[in-house]
Amino acid sequence: MVRLRRSRAVVVVLAVLMVLLASCAQIPRSGPVGKSKDEGAGNPNAPVFFPAAPRAGSSPETVIEDFYMAGSGYEDDYPVARQYLTQAQSVTWKPDKRAIVFREAQVVKAAGENEYLYELDLAYSVDADGVATQFPPGTKETIPLTLEQVEGQWRISKVPDGTAIPEETFKVIYGAFPIYFYDPTFTYAVPDYRWFIKKNTVKSMTSAVLAGPAPYLRGAVVSAFPSGMKLARESVPVVSGSAQVDLSAKELFDASAEDRQRMQNQLALTFRDQPDVINVQLRADQDLVRVEDNGTVLPPVVDKSVPARQIAVNNGDLVRYENNRMTPLPDIQPVSGLGPHSPAESPVSQTAAFLNGDKTTLYAIEPGQPARQLTTRSTLTGPSFSPHDWVWTAGPGANGAAEVVAFKPTGIAPGMAIPNVTITPAWLSGRTVKDFRVSREGTRALVISEANGKSTVQITGIVRNADGVPKDLTSPITLVSTGSADQGVWVNSSTVAVMSGSATGTVVPELLSLESGEPQQLAPWDGLTSLSAGNGSEQIYGQSEAGVFQRVGNGWELQLKGPTEPAFPG
Repeated sequence: MVRLRRSRAVVVVLAVLMVLLASCAQIPRSGPVGKSKDEGAGNPNAPVFFPAAPRAGSSPETVIEDFYMAGSGYEDDYPVARQYLTQAQSVTWKPDKRAIVFREAQVVKAAGENEYLYELDLAYSVDADGVATQFPPGTKETIPLTLEQVEGQWRISKVPDGTAIPEETFKVIYGAFPIYFYDPTFTYAVPDYRWFIKKNTVKSMTSAVLAGPAPYLRGAVVSAFPSGMKLARESVPVVSGSAQVDLSAKELFDASAEDRQRMQNQLALTFRDQPDVINVQLRADQDLVRVEDNGTVLPPVVDKSVPARQIAVNNGDLVRYENNRMTPLPDIQPVSGLGPHSPAESPVSQTAAFLNGDKTTLYAIEPGQPARQLTTRSTLTGPSFSPHDWVWTAGPGANGAAEVVAFKPTGIAPGMAIPNVTITPAWLSGRTVKDFRVSREGTRALVISEANGKSTVQITGIVRNADGVPKDLTSPITLVSTGSADQGVWVNSSTVAVMSGSATGTVVPELLSLESGEPQQLAPWDGLTSLSAGNGSEQIYGQSEAGVFQRVGNGWELQLKGPTEPAFPG
């Protein structure tokens, strides 16, 4: 027997919206909705679901469906959902281990006696620390369940830990929130987006910070909190605007004054969008631990900005493009004989880099010096600088495998060897890298690669040695895009713009965000061949044969004709 559930999730969402407006609606088969009264837990306006209890005479299929619908009732540790379980299973079931988010679901009878399968079209999977993985439509997951009769009513006697909820319900109950870590120099704050139940955000965020960064950031970022530090109690109360974070005493007292200040800064950044949190108090066994500012710890830079200028190519040479004017690059020798393409400029020095005409050779150039060849390959991605003055590109190695290479040409005297690193990530095996762009704080990279004619947009972490020399890339996360892409740029610390350039066709760029799984399509435009982005989604530029265009509202506005391939520093 098969039972389909398609529209109930939509009904749930409509009911929630009506409750938030009128506070009197009912969600069919899921109970009424109200507002959280726990002012210290997170969002005071977080919706709360009251799902329906088991109904006498329900079939096994209905019990399974209603059990998972009751997963919306998270208040007080899912008491209604536990009523659908046998007593033994109710005690052992751990709903917080994982949230499975589905587009559609159906109950299917399995081969064994009283055994069933809950078959899902998977949209997201969220682990206990709020790390979400997004899946394209058509991704299947099957949950096995076993039922038995208890006093004449069907109850679930065996079920995996975790909940499964419709995508529309998930977006009402959960929200994406950044928790923050540091780059290894403690100069920049790096957002790590997690999905938490909106009502319990402060405690959930604190636990996630203590547990460490998401897998794709491990090794690329650092935390002020040492491994093993834990909450001393299972709550983070907010009293008169102060989040009281009670930590294990030994680790807190063993930390230096600088580390404690970095801990406080890290949590203050993490809580900064929580409406009821004004400041953070560190406590040990509930006693306040004073954090003194001795002036040695600077607050980290959040969402690092880029200068307003762009580097571009005009009349076969490198130029500076700013305020709709072109000027020569200061003290940079002509490179027109090399046919420069895909130029890039360091955000911290006057070093520039570019590819030759057929994009097989990477050059770097500094003021007062001639251009220097860094590497030659059958094809290379456009260069990208990190704030550490490493310039990155990617291309096939001698054996054809995809390699990512980085060079540090700044300050190296002519004739001296330029420091360089070659990385061959296993996850790029069999793929062709189309674009590689370092994030503005230098801990991550946007990687667009292709295999079998299909492109993939991913974010990887950059792992460095203690001296700052790059040594590896982490296993990436994948951003779901509605179309193919062969190039991209960072728009801010959490968003990238991607597109597949075409000199003859209509191009539709997309914004992909770590905060949202929904791609945002920008206005289509004919003949866009390159993208650049400054500080935010309103500073996105596209270049076509007709000139350089800037995104304005829901369209594109011509800025200047002449320069090509403009790029902001980085």
